[in-house]
Amino acid sequence: MIKKFFSIIVAVLMLLTTACSTQSKTQSNIEKNTDKLIVYASIYPMYDFAKKIGKDKVDVKLMVPPGAEPHQWEPTAKLMSKLEKADVFIYNGVNMEMWADKLVNSLNNDKLIVVEASRGIELRKFERNDEHANAENKHHHGIYDPHIWLDPIRAIKQAENIKNAFIKADEKNKEFYEENFKEFADELRQLDEKYKKELKDRKLDYIVVSHAAFGYMADRYGLKQISISGLSPQEEPSAAKMAKISKLVDEYGIKYIFFETLASPKLAKVIAVETGAKTAVLNPIGGMTKEDMEKGKDYISVMYENLEVLKKAVH
Repeated sequence: MIKKFFSIIVAVLMLLTTACSTQSKTQSNIEKNTDKLIVYASIYPMYDFAKKIGKDKVDVKLMVPPGAEPHQWEPTAKLMSKLEKADVFIYNGVNMEMWADKLVNSLNNDKLIVVEASRGIELRKFERNDEHANAENKHHHGIYDPHIWLDPIRAIKQAENIKNAFIKADEKNKEFYEENFKEFADELRQLDEKYKKELKDRKLDYIVVSHAAFGYMADRYGLKQISISGLSPQEEPSAAKMAKISKLVDEYGIKYIFFETLASPKLAKVIAVETGAKTAVLNPIGGMTKEDMEKGKDYISVMYENLEVLKKAVH
């Protein structure tokens, strides 16, 4: 009788052990799908580029949540802990993500491949006459403009850096990533050609923008940006700066003052009221709203939307 009872106890324990083991394995598969690379991308352009190149071979997580302004965002401890299980971490660099180096140094993940998407790209210096603003931007961003993705040609190099990281992490799917990168690079070249064609015969060269995010785009297509704020939209311009911009709007016959979806339009509207100019959205795409993402908008589609409003402003 005792022997039989002991046999039943052993059998029950074996069943419980098997069940726990199965549950543990299931949970592990939920947290880390072994068929896909787990990829964390800092800001929306990096997220979108990664999805275009990795497609169904990658599980891409956007770190800066939809609707958040990326310049001032910082990761939570919970999010940092999740990166311990990641295969690839992608960030823009050029001090766009002031927290990136600290995050990487704090991780205990030897297999993590870190991609600074701006590596190897010719950077543009941020220049502005307002000495106080320059000092602030050197402290917060450095002297280089981080908004590289707004130049489609430079975006190709960023995408290439991401592609190379995926191949390093998952060499067996090299041809898959190469083909997807080629397809995306072709889309970016078509975008560049469209911008060149549509902005070629224009009446105005100057655009007034909320913050100095459009320097790479302006340089590529021969435009000149006049920024209300500096490299960060949180920077408050002086009264003298606002007056100077209003004067330039009148002097150059500027018809539109651009504001952004994720930053306050207040200052842009003040200048518009003072000068009689119209306002419109020019999206820097550093972040995307939840609504836009649910509508299926992405980097390419928003860049074409930007082109349409630029055409109205300069023709």
